[in-house]
Amino acid sequence: MKYAYYPGCSLRGTGRAYEESLLAVFRALEVEVEEIDDWNCCGATTYMSVDELTSYALASRNLALAERDHSEIIAPCAACYLVLNKTQHYIRDYPDIKLVVTRALDAIGLKYHDKVRVRHPLDVLLNDVGPKAIAAKVKVPLNGLKIAPYYGCQIVRPYSTFDDQGDPTSMERLLEACGAKTVHYPLKTTCCGGSQKGTLPEVGLDLIHYLLSEAQKNGAEVITTVCPLCQFNLESFQKEAGDRHHPTAVPVLYFSQLLALALGAPADAIGLQRGFVPIGPVFANKEIAYA
Repeated sequence: MKYAYYPGCSLRGTGRAYEESLLAVFRALEVEVEEIDDWNCCGATTYMSVDELTSYALASRNLALAERDHSEIIAPCAACYLVLNKTQHYIRDYPDIKLVVTRALDAIGLKYHDKVRVRHPLDVLLNDVGPKAIAAKVKVPLNGLKIAPYYGCQIVRPYSTFDDQGDPTSMERLLEACGAKTVHYPLKTTCCGGSQKGTLPEVGLDLIHYLLSEAQKNGAEVITTVCPLCQFNLESFQKEAGDRHHPTAVPVLYFSQLLALALGAPADAIGLQRGFVPIGPVFANKEIAYA
């Protein structure tokens, strides 16, 4: 089966390493994806607070485009995944929203029949491909690498379509199939603060510090995530979020970067060289091939 692929805006900007590595994983595992032609921004979560009804029409255009040729759509960005899921649910549950969306799509010659399933890469890799199939293709084992998997708050709440809301484990199972060791990290679904670093800086920094320090306290050598904004917050503000008694320096990668490396992708093709906190010393300590 070929999946519709919706990259969203972040994966073409600050989240570029996510797309580079995810597509490398798909190629290695022979997962066929086709980018949606002429896709548009989903509106993320901010547009919903500005003009909620129009935001559903904006997101539903992507669903309608995907539905024309595919039965399933992959949305890697946590915000995109949430918005597309939310849009589907609200169209189903609220007739007034469905009417607005239908009229908006009619105006541009599109129809939406609610026949496309929104999937997250973790879901596809775990349930369609499977850990055993992934383990069989590992070329660079991540032996002994201690990882804190960080899911953030959007891919399992409020819609837990493929994993547990309170204690998701899909990332752990995929990374452990590549030889890594995941550490106990009870904050894995705690919010990173989202855009609060820009609006309420001290609140945002407190949340970031909390997440980073707990990961280190539990022995993590790297944090992996599935959200471009989470990755940005946790990586970019470590100096500000730390203190002189407990400095923070932990690499923050997308889960797909480690999977891609394990499956044989060159490090410079999946963005590993662009991290603010270098991953090289961690890999060298674990004797993980890194070039």
